[in-house]
Amino acid sequence: MTGDRTGLVRAWQCQSLLLGYPDEAFFARLDLLDAAAAGLDDRVGAPLRRFVAHVRDTPPGELAADYVATFDQRRRCCLFLTYYAHGDTRNRGMALLRLKQTYASAGLNLVGHELPDHLAVVLEFAAAAPDQGRALLIAHRAGLELLRLALHDADSPWADVLDSVSATLPPLVGDQRQAVARLAAEGPPAEQVGLAPYASPDHLPQPQGAPR
Repeated sequence: MTGDRTGLVRAWQCQSLLLGYPDEAFFARLDLLDAAAAGLDDRVGAPLRRFVAHVRDTPPGELAADYVATFDQRRRCCLFLTYYAHGDTRNRGMALLRLKQTYASAGLNLVGHELPDHLAVVLEFAAAAPDQGRALLIAHRAGLELLRLALHDADSPWADVLDSVSATLPPLVGDQRQAVARLAAEGPPAEQVGLAPYASPDHLPQPQGAPR
């Protein structure tokens, strides 16, 4: 799968949409996403199909509450990738700015209020600009792996989506394994300054349609 460009683009688009907040648009796309996942390599597609099956078997309100409890209330399950490397420090603000510049250089501009390091946004970018997007995902490999492990520890259905993301990337090696171990042991830096104009994960707008 790591060498199948068409399959990678399809996988990253599916993963991006399945990591979105489960609103009406999310459920409206479910049949299409299930069909797209069925055409992927089994290592990438099977976890997505398991997640879709879970979604179909779960009442929408329960799924939405689980999404908020998982991603908005657990720091270890943060979907904002620069948080793992930089925490709430001024370095994170610069990392967010660099991401926006990377998107703009590829001719893509963010719309709405989502931060550029949200995993769904990065995956959508990867689907639109595969070479640059793959490089971004690999650059954040340690954070992605920590998120994947945290979701498994929480017995979260979204662990399947992260398993699928991981299957599109090269295996962890050397320094990446050490980075994961360090993040797991120490967590991200904790300096609480310098994020303007960006908010920390604790102060982000609620996802559209999320309960308040």
